[in-house]
Amino acid sequence: MTTETTALGAARATDLTGEIAVVTGGSRGIGAAVVAALAGAGASVVIAGGSEKHGRALADELGEPHRYLPHDVSSEQSWAELLDRIRKELGEITLLVNNAGILDPGHDISETSVENFDRHYRVNQLGVFLGMRAVAGGMKRAGTGSIVNVSSIGGHRGYADQIGYSTTKWAVRGMTKCAAVELGPHGVRVNSVAPGFISTTMIDVMPGEQIDAVTAATPLGRRGTAEEIARAVLFLASGDCPFMTGAELVVDGGLAL
Repeated sequence: MTTETTALGAARATDLTGEIAVVTGGSRGIGAAVVAALAGAGASVVIAGGSEKHGRALADELGEPHRYLPHDVSSEQSWAELLDRIRKELGEITLLVNNAGILDPGHDISETSVENFDRHYRVNQLGVFLGMRAVAGGMKRAGTGSIVNVSSIGGHRGYADQIGYSTTKWAVRGMTKCAAVELGPHGVRVNSVAPGFISTTMIDVMPGEQIDAVTAATPLGRRGTAEEIARAVLFLASGDCPFMTGAELVVDGGLAL
């Protein structure tokens, strides 16, 4: 048996049957790839927020019990309503992937508005906190659960013109470790994935010359794919790594080296 077939067999062995998963911002890009990976492993997946058009289309493609539900990650009320509906329709959430995020680059510090900085904070940082807070109680009562927060390579190094985005991704790393320490004694694991330069619509908003420069600086010489990030999320979300918590998987082609 080759290394490739062994790895493929291990991937196919991941079984999330009976798990109820929520993926924020799961309608496109990395989020959609994560949704597909979790659903393929047998979980019942809720696509929470993101593009309604793309989210509903993805849910329809996957079929029942998967579904799209409108959601604002920065709203306490929206989180309360989301959990209430999921509990009534599917049951208690056992897996949470905090994936929703925004990137509005091209603003140096002197030109970054409070509104721009706050928008990054509310989606990228507050949204992750509210998500973890929302599911923590149920997971603690159940004595099990898994949370995966999507950070970024922008949370591992400094980038010019991205102070709003980068600072929130550093914060996601810190919140992940705090939650891992607090929830670990209750059987709940909390980990994070830090994508590098990935081919998604989020990257497409960046200037072409910046995209080329970062791609050239990546030791593997290319941009990553959403599916490569989804595999990392699936690994952390599943029972394949039961002794990992507070960990960070950097999937960046070596960019942070």
